[in-house]
Amino acid sequence: MLSLPIEESTEISEMAEGLTNGFGSLKVEARIGATVWRTSIFPDAKSGCFHLPLKASVRKAKGLVEGSQTTVQLTVLGF
Repeated sequence: MLSLPIEESTEISEMAEGLTNGFGSLKVEARIGATVWRTSIFPDAKSGCFHLPLKASVRKAKGLVEGSQTTVQLTVLGF
């Protein structure tokens, strides 16, 4: 699971008001390098950040382990 920075999470929340699904989730297209997939991001009320689940295949392909840092491009779907 990857936590999005608070600044980006706040911006996403403001842009996507009214577009959330169950539990406040938002459908997104995520990209790390050349790897692209569709998933949902989920808000964390405690931290104010959104969390992006990372598929095992993505973690393995990118060599990501707990504590890794990476750049992710997100497109919120439904606009």
